[in-house]
Amino acid sequence: MARIRDVWAPNLEAEMRNIRDLIDHFPYVAMVVSQSISIDTEFPGVVARPIGNFKTSSDYHYQTMRCNVDLLKIIQVGVTLANEEGEFPQECSTWQFNFRFSLIDDMFTPDSVEQLQKAGIDFQRHEEFGILPNDFAELMITSGMVLSHDTRWISFHSGYDFGYFVKLLTAESLPTTEDAFFSLLKIWFPTVYDIKFLMRASKALKGGLQEVADDLGVLRIGASQQAGSDSLLTASTFFKMREIYFDDHIDDAEYSGKLYGLGQTFSMSNGLTDPARGGVTIAERDDRGSVRDAHNQTPGPNNGGNQQSQPTSMTLGPMSAGLQSVMTPGGYGSMNNGPQAYMRTMVGGGR
Repeated sequence: MARIRDVWAPNLEAEMRNIRDLIDHFPYVAMVVSQSISIDTEFPGVVARPIGNFKTSSDYHYQTMRCNVDLLKIIQVGVTLANEEGEFPQECSTWQFNFRFSLIDDMFTPDSVEQLQKAGIDFQRHEEFGILPNDFAELMITSGMVLSHDTRWISFHSGYDFGYFVKLLTAESLPTTEDAFFSLLKIWFPTVYDIKFLMRASKALKGGLQEVADDLGVLRIGASQQAGSDSLLTASTFFKMREIYFDDHIDDAEYSGKLYGLGQTFSMSNGLTDPARGGVTIAERDDRGSVRDAHNQTPGPNNGGNQQSQPTSMTLGPMSAGLQSVMTPGGYGSMNNGPQAYMRTMVGGGR
């Protein structure tokens, strides 16, 4: 049976060596990121919302992702290796990387922290033994998992997940344009499959990752709402879906490099506006785990049509952290729960 292994700062180098030894024989990499705002990393959009004119709905939603990725910190990354036949390494198939995080210094929402604690996250251990992002990125670059056309990445509704990875690996804020982001994505992750996008091949599959796995008869191993278990479930679901709906072969020209809800996927059925949600797209509403309340949805663009993109500002949603009460440009502020005026600042960085 596949095993999930926790990785902290003390055993980071050793486990990255293990992955490096396996990647040539197990070149499929399923990845899930968990961070401080939402168990589901696809749309933690209540944290920051961009303000300005946007050329397309896709541009707006990319700017929303960019704002949030630049503000937030990763708590866990789950990575699962598999071979072409969907087989896993015998001794260990999944690594759960645990990152440095402080409930005193870092931004979070109380509800999300409570959910993570219920799922087994030990924040005291994350603060004491958590992995530093730069250490992880440095070892990722030499791991064989990135910058390789032989490696195939598997994900579910993964715009935010890859946004975090691109930020980690480049040690820079995300690009200001969606096209520049996808150019970087292609360099670091030449082949990417997003199960949520692959689902357009089947009218029968709907909903989040757990629902799709249940429909396909795929069983979860490990604790739910943790990145390691989620990545293992993502891998198993992908191979079962490939077998049933793609005859074990996926056309890369049609499906690789497409992240659900971003880029050209908005011109397809999954990007249609859902009028029942006040401009929220169907892509936003269908998240990995649960249906969002109305106030947790990311709204549509402030200005649609073919207008040119302007310098992007953002609003910051209800949050809490042990931080300063006044927000300066590029800084963080203390944001409590409940409906209140959003703070605004210009989003810096990018290209």
